[in-house]
This record gives sequence, structure tokens and C-alpha cells, in this order.
Amino acid sequence: MDKKKMAFTKTNYILVAIGMAIIIIGLLLMTGPNCTNEYFEPDIFSVRRIKVAPIVTLIGFLTIIGAIVYKPKADKENKE
Repeated sequence: MDKKKMAFTKTNYILVAIGMAIIIIGLLLMTGPNCTNEYFEPDIFSVRRIKVAPIVTLIGFLTIIGAIVYKPKADKENKE
């Protein structure tokens, strides 16, 4: 298939993979022990789970959006 007809380039796919990895890291940061009826776990209100993990996940989603709209500059040969 001709490269001009491809929607994404190799760079786009690499950036999407990086964004997915960042999202997975953010979701893993949110995990931890949970509360039961008999026991209260104060770790559910930790800074890591409340502030850091959502910010990391948001950065991952923004990376994927940037990867989708990223368009590499055309080579000089392609312009002619």
C-alpha cells in the first residue's frame, strides 16, 4: 500500500503505544487495598491514589490524542 494513503505513520503508532503504557501505569498507581465493612483502609485517600494517578492517566490520554493528530513534515522529495 502506498505510504501517502496510510492514515498513520510509524511515529504515530509508537506515540500511541507510549500513551497506552502511560495510561496503564496511571491505572496501576490507583490500585491498592480496599475497605471492608469490618476494616477501614486509610490508604484509599493517599496522595498517590487521589492526585498522582489521575494526572498520570490524563497525561497518557493527552499523549494518545497528540499521537492521533500528529502529522510528520513531508520530505522535500514528496513535494516535487
